[in-house]
Amino acid sequence: MLATRNEHKVVELHRLLAPHVPGLADDAVVSVAGAVALGLPDPGEVAETGVTFAENSLLKARAVAAATGLPAVADDSGLCVAVLGGAPGVFSARWAGRHGDDAANLRLLLDQLADVPEPHRAAWFECAAALCLPDGDETVTTGRLTGTLTTAPRGDGGFGYDPVLVPDGDTRTCAELAPAEKDAISHRGQAVRALLPRLTDVLGGTGAGRGEV
Repeated sequence: MLATRNEHKVVELHRLLAPHVPGLADDAVVSVAGAVALGLPDPGEVAETGVTFAENSLLKARAVAAATGLPAVADDSGLCVAVLGGAPGVFSARWAGRHGDDAANLRLLLDQLADVPEPHRAAWFECAAALCLPDGDETVTTGRLTGTLTTAPRGDGGFGYDPVLVPDGDTRTCAELAPAEKDAISHRGQAVRALLPRLTDVLGGTGAGRGEV
């Protein structure tokens, strides 16, 4: 079970796992909403009170594992801007004041950087992924994608801050990359691939069927 209500993340995790877990069912990875629809307990909203991505990912995964009795994966990720001292960081999803308002977050960030020239627009996506088992076993991995911020959003793919970060070595934003291209370099892709040995162990032990990640 993926400790999120963001269905975009569910799609990404399934896509990242599929090449490594033969026969992975379409519904092998479920969100909180998907799990509730299957009749599992709703863990409720988990307060992300950590000051690091790792702390927040563990808070979410622990809560879901405890509530459902299933192995739970959570990630916490965000955009870190050099000239802002690493902000928005763990506050990325609520930078404009309301959680998950991507358009408002983008507008506020770009307004804050309006007078910052390109040589000083360095930024990176950072992700911590946590796997928590009901028996208390925990694993945390991390990933980072560095790049430069644009002055306006570009591209229709991805979500969050994808339309404004151009990865180092490319000219396109993350939102202009094909899904497979993004997975190959993304912060979440790196963190999940580092977590794969433990994830595949768990899947091997519980099966790759419905709702078992």
